[in-house]
Amino acid sequence: MDSDMQRILRAGCGLALTLAFAAPALASYGIYVGSGLTADGSVLLGGTGEEVSSHWLEIVPAGTHPEGATISVGVDGRATYPGEFIEIPQVPQTAKYITMNYTDYEGFPPPLTNGGLNEHGVAARDIWAPSRPELAAMTPEPQRGPNYSDLSRIAMERATSAREAVTIIGGLMDEYGYSTYGGNSHLFADANEGWVVLNFAGGQGLWIAQRLGSDEVRMSYPGYIHEVPVDFREREGWMGSANFISFAVDQGWWDPDSGEPFDANAVYGNGEGRSEGVRIIEARLRQQAMEGGVTLRQMMNAVRDPLISSDAAGYGQVAHIRQQDPHPELKMLWVAPTGSVTAPFVPYWIAGSEVLPEFGKHRYLTKGQASTFVRPDFAVQEASRFAGRLFKRLMYYTCDAPARFLPEVTEALTAFEDQSIEQAGAIESRSLVLFNAGEPAMARAVIDDYSSARARAALALGDALLGSIEARHRLLEGTEVPADAREMGTRYGPYVNCRVE
Repeated sequence: MDSDMQRILRAGCGLALTLAFAAPALASYGIYVGSGLTADGSVLLGGTGEEVSSHWLEIVPAGTHPEGATISVGVDGRATYPGEFIEIPQVPQTAKYITMNYTDYEGFPPPLTNGGLNEHGVAARDIWAPSRPELAAMTPEPQRGPNYSDLSRIAMERATSAREAVTIIGGLMDEYGYSTYGGNSHLFADANEGWVVLNFAGGQGLWIAQRLGSDEVRMSYPGYIHEVPVDFREREGWMGSANFISFAVDQGWWDPDSGEPFDANAVYGNGEGRSEGVRIIEARLRQQAMEGGVTLRQMMNAVRDPLISSDAAGYGQVAHIRQQDPHPELKMLWVAPTGSVTAPFVPYWIAGSEVLPEFGKHRYLTKGQASTFVRPDFAVQEASRFAGRLFKRLMYYTCDAPARFLPEVTEALTAFEDQSIEQAGAIESRSLVLFNAGEPAMARAVIDDYSSARARAALALGDALLGSIEARHRLLEGTEVPADAREMGTRYGPYVNCRVE
């Protein structure tokens, strides 16, 4: 191991890091590990979205759309950078995909999404990536074009590869513009490669995309690209807007005669590069790659790491993108119903269609619901327990005394997931027999039954952990009532977290 990696790993050995993974106002993270670095030759893409909102699981079916159909994209006048909606053409056929939806981002119409996994094996994560203030200030009012969630959803609906996802969203930004909240990025992956895409604020149509190969680890928090070849549009592994270099030259932000490389993060971004926390997690994954390859288990651990998984994490996701699935419908996405630091990953396959009511949409933290009564047709759904709330309660007790409670919670969640990983192969084999026998409905029922059974088992585990830890917390830690009950918190950080200080 080289000395730099040793230094980084030593820095992250204790969770008593103050390092400063201080949560930003606009966040989310994504982690990519290429197929050459994993134990089974798969591609792994994990992460979360960080939004002040409820989150719920949805399996969106494939759809057909009539000629001339359109979709509304953009933001309204309440957004940080006010905008107006426009209509753009819908495609005739959209793909099935699995996603976590949410409702709250000012001026952005719900439901919102950060990506997920589609039937073609394309996985997506959406991650913040701030643009330099001078560029953000150029954003026109009103701004127009698809927003980050529009692009994520459209990529899930249309892309058959990670590369195609980039060409689709890049083409949309080139033609229709882009509605920003200050800058953003995407990670796309399939069984062969990954791509990181940055879309900048300012209304200038600036975007850049870099290919991630089979031997790469990339964590975005925030999304970044450093050195960009001046002739990138003529090079394999790069895409971007035609004005990406020339606009910076015109603004005096980069001098082509300086001899300095064109660093996209320095020229158009926040100029801070990779944070120390990103270096720590990437170094751990690279070390695991050298020790036999990163496993699905280790990727779940990385997404769950208390350095990054906190109350702000709305959910957890790990896409396990294998080189060869047993059947086209057996593509897998593992989903935790809220921050995975204290919530288990449950397996879902593209073949499935069933989401338990407990993992569907509820009123808890859903924008605009506090001032209304429950609709009669939604009453039974709302009467069910909400997995997000259950595991939030577990998080709040656990993270109030993480040194005491986090090890046992992590141990239990890991054992639960290891059991699911071990059983998944047999479930796939059973469903494959039925697919091959011409009984797809029965094959899909096997998948639904297992995913739902694991979801119910996750709820039972959460109940057991919460009951035990709640009782012991009251005895051992006590309950401190806030001096002013009106001050429940702030919209953005500091967040409840399980780091041991």
